[in-house]
Amino acid sequence: MLSIMPRILVFQHVAAEPLGTLDPLIRRRGHRIRFVNFERHPDAEPNIDRYRGLVVLGGPMNVEDQEQRPHLRTELRVIEQALEQGKPVLGICLGAQLLAHVLGAPVRKHDRTEIGWYGLELTEAGLADKVIQPLGATTQVFQWHARSYALPDGAVQLARTSTCEQQAFRYGELAYGVQFHPEANQPLIERWLGNPDYASELAASGLTQDDASIRALSASLALPMQSQAEAMFENFLDLIGRPQRRFTLPSREWV
Repeated sequence: MLSIMPRILVFQHVAAEPLGTLDPLIRRRGHRIRFVNFERHPDAEPNIDRYRGLVVLGGPMNVEDQEQRPHLRTELRVIEQALEQGKPVLGICLGAQLLAHVLGAPVRKHDRTEIGWYGLELTEAGLADKVIQPLGATTQVFQWHARSYALPDGAVQLARTSTCEQQAFRYGELAYGVQFHPEANQPLIERWLGNPDYASELAASGLTQDDASIRALSASLALPMQSQAEAMFENFLDLIGRPQRRFTLPSREWV
C-alpha cells in the first residue's frame, strides 16, 4: 500500500519567517513539503510542475527589490506559472504582495505601518468565502508590514483593517493573498520581537504598540488567532487535496 501525498512547494525568504503554525498542520495531513529558502539559495530555480500547490511566505524585502534580489523575479515567474496551471496559491504578507504584483496590481509603501495586533473585518465576500470564513466577521490578527497592495483587477476583497483597506483577497477560486500573519503564534512573535532588525523597525515606527504591549496582547490573542487560522489553513489545503492511499497487489509469478 503506497501513500499518494500531494506535494507542496514553499518559498521562504528568511529564517525568521517560517511556516509557523501551518507547518505541523501540513505534516499532520500527510503532505510533503519542499522548501526553497532563497536566503540560503538565492539562485534556486524551482519548478512548479511537480507540485500540487504553492505557499509564498513573508520577508523583509519588497517587490521593488528585484535588482538587488533577483530571486524575486524567479518567484514571480513561478507564481504566474502556478496560476496558469490552475494550482492553489497562498501568499502571506510579502507573498500576498508578490501575488498581487503578478496580477498587475501596484504595491507601494503604506501610509501607516502596521506592527502588532489589529482588528480584522471580513467583507461580505469574505464571510461567504470557503477558505477565509473561519476567521469570523471580526477578529484580532497579527501584522508586520510597511507596504500594501492594491486590489488586483478581477480579484475579490475578503478583509480589511481600519488602517489598511486591503488585507485579504481571492483571485479565481484557488489563489489567496493575506497581508496579515495568520501563521504566527506566540513563540514566533517573540522571535520577531527579539530579532535586532525587526526590533529596530518596530522602534522606528512610532506606533503605540511597543514590544511590551505586543507581548501582553499576544498572551491573550495568539491562541484564539491560531485556532481560527488553522481552520482557514485546513480549508486552503483542501483545495490542494488530502493524501490518499493507493493499494497495490503483491508481486506474483504466474505459471
